[in-house]
Amino acid sequence: MATLDLDRLSDYLGTQLPDLPRLTGAQQFSGGQSNPTYLLKAGDRRFVLRRKPGGPILPSAHAIDREFRLLTALAPTDVPVAPALHYATDETVIGSEFYLMDFVDGVVHWNPALPEMDPAHRRPVTFAMVDTLAALHRVDWRAAGLADFGKPNDYAARQIARWSRQFRATEDGSYPDMERLIARLEANLPEDDGRATLVHGDFRIDNLMYRADSDEVLAVLDWELATIGHPFADLAYMLMHHRLPNDSVFHGLGGIDRTAEGLPAEAEIIARYVAATGMAETPALDFWISLSAFRLAAILEGVRARIEEGNASDPERGRKLIRTIPDLIALGLNPAAPA
Repeated sequence: MATLDLDRLSDYLGTQLPDLPRLTGAQQFSGGQSNPTYLLKAGDRRFVLRRKPGGPILPSAHAIDREFRLLTALAPTDVPVAPALHYATDETVIGSEFYLMDFVDGVVHWNPALPEMDPAHRRPVTFAMVDTLAALHRVDWRAAGLADFGKPNDYAARQIARWSRQFRATEDGSYPDMERLIARLEANLPEDDGRATLVHGDFRIDNLMYRADSDEVLAVLDWELATIGHPFADLAYMLMHHRLPNDSVFHGLGGIDRTAEGLPAEAEIIARYVAATGMAETPALDFWISLSAFRLAAILEGVRARIEEGNASDPERGRKLIRTIPDLIALGLNPAAPA
């Protein structure tokens, strides 16, 4: 894992944030596969730094400037986010662009089955995740100053094109069924219905920070893939993760008796979202679940390539993640599989 020159970083931050104490420690978070993220200590205060990875990166990837802009725009809304403090374009400070935000002191639930919780608390915690997603999709993104944050039309078609390019730019022939999935998505592309919201792009329970022993969401994390797009993409992506096996690296809800474990059924989650967003009817999500599985498989192919190039953020976890690519392709080809 890359280290930071704390003296140089402290000197720089002192010129930008005069009230910030000098840094006394830094530790890189493990688990992430995109932008290296660090916990910084400065006296009795804590901060988080996110930077671009080293080495060659694909075009449009690792756009942390967009993350910072979005955190700033969402601060006055109902979507909980960590306070953004400073964006640095000077790559000489730590070797890449980076931004600094306040540390949010809470807990992350890494498993949507919530095995560490009393069963009576699992439904409220799950529904809080759904309510947070609905709050994001209710944001007036034009009024928030994000009118140019993404293209509101033809989101699904552009996602297929983008991630097909990304996949083909790095793939080594290990996943021939991926081309079959791409062709199926293109053949079943739904007509654009005009819906456009802010979309997170990686919305799942382990990208939320909760208050300890509570169902209150304190912050939504990891906005790297956020854009303007179709809200069903976020909803389906969350549900797609739930359909994965619980004993896999992604810890889905496959194989879990949700009723017995105090967890809401998929239909209840969808109904909660529909009510919270004021939709008139329950959406058809099979295409969007296929798209979600395809996109995640393409992202993980990029992780495989970064591991080979030697610039992956967490190679050990990355190797575990890429073993799920065949399962994701299979789910994409059969999105109506039982939850």
